[in-house]
Amino acid sequence: MTDSSRTPTLSVLDLVPVRSGQTTSDALAASTALARTADDLGYARYWVAEHHNMPAVASTHPPVLIGLLAAATRRIRVGSGGVMLPNHAPLVVAEQFALLEAAFPGRIDLGIGRAPGTDPVTSMALRHGAGGVADDAVARFPQYVEEVQALLTPEGVGVTVPGSPRPQALRATPAATGVPPVWLLGSSDYSARLAAATGTPYVFAHHFSGQGTAEALDLYRSTFRPSSRLAEPRTLVTVNAVVADTDEEARRLALPQQLTMLALRTGAPLSAALPVEEAEVVVRNNLDDHRRGLLDAMASRWIVGGPETARAAVADLAARFEVDEVMISPVAGAHADTAADRTPARERTLELLAA
Repeated sequence: MTDSSRTPTLSVLDLVPVRSGQTTSDALAASTALARTADDLGYARYWVAEHHNMPAVASTHPPVLIGLLAAATRRIRVGSGGVMLPNHAPLVVAEQFALLEAAFPGRIDLGIGRAPGTDPVTSMALRHGAGGVADDAVARFPQYVEEVQALLTPEGVGVTVPGSPRPQALRATPAATGVPPVWLLGSSDYSARLAAATGTPYVFAHHFSGQGTAEALDLYRSTFRPSSRLAEPRTLVTVNAVVADTDEEARRLALPQQLTMLALRTGAPLSAALPVEEAEVVVRNNLDDHRRGLLDAMASRWIVGGPETARAAVADLAARFEVDEVMISPVAGAHADTAADRTPARERTLELLAA
C-alpha cells in the first residue's frame, strides 16, 4: 500500500508536442531541453510515445527519439511509452532496443502497446505498405510480445527454416550483455491480463482514459504470475499535469492541450496547439455548453494547480491506485511570446513537482 504522505517516484511521458509557430526541429529542441531538466531534477524515467500523422504531435518514432534523448542526458532511464507493436515486426523492435541498450547500458526501457496510435490509413501504410492487405497483427499481439522478449535475450530464439534439419539461431544483437526491461501498456483490462499472465510490469494509461484504472490494476495484481523477469507485480500510472506558481496560471496553461483533446474526442479538425492567449478566446467565445462540460470533465482527471495542490494530488493518486511510481505527462501550453525552441511551462511543471 502506498503511503499518501510520501512523494512517489516520478517519471515523465512526452509526446513531443508541436504548437502553433513551431517547426518539428523546434519541438525536438524543446523536448530535449525538457529531458535534460528531468535528468537534472532526479526523475526516474523519460518515455516518449508513438503517434502518427497528427498535427500537434512529433513523437512518431520512439527508437530514434530515445537515442537522441539518451545521448543528451546523463543518468535518467529513457524509453518508449510505448512502441505500438502491431505497427512493427517484432525482430525490428528487438533489434532497435538491443542496440539502444548496448549504447546506453542500464538506461533503456521498452514499453509496448497494442493500439495503432494513428488513423486507419496511416496504420495500413505502417503495417503493410500502400495497397497492402491487412493481417491479424492485433490478434497476434501476445505472440509478438513473447517474440520480442525472447529475441532480446543473449540466447535469442530458434527458428525452423523449411528444408533445414535443425532450428537456426536468431538474435536481436550478436553479443548482448544487458536486456532492456519490457513493460506492457494499456487503458483497458486486455493488457492487464496479458501482463499478469506473462509476469511483466504494467502501466495503465490513466492520462488517456481516466476511467477503469483501479479495476485494471486490481485485475493485474490479483492474477499476476511470477516470471524469470519479475517476481512480484510492478505497476505505474500516467497522468496529465500542469503545475504553475498559482492555481489560476495553471488553469490557463492547461487550456491549449484541453482544446486539442476536445477536438480529438469530438471529431473536430486537429491542428497545432494554440498559444494560451488564443486558447482563452476560444474557450470564452466559441464553446457551447456541451463542449464546456466535456472540457470540465477532462480537467477533473488531470492534475492542474499550484505546487502544493499538485504535489498533494500526485501523492493521493499514487495512494489511491497503490503504485510507487507516477509518470507525469507535462501538458502545459505556451504563451504567444515564448521562444519556439523552448517549453518553459512544461519545464516549470517538472521543477515544481520535484521540489
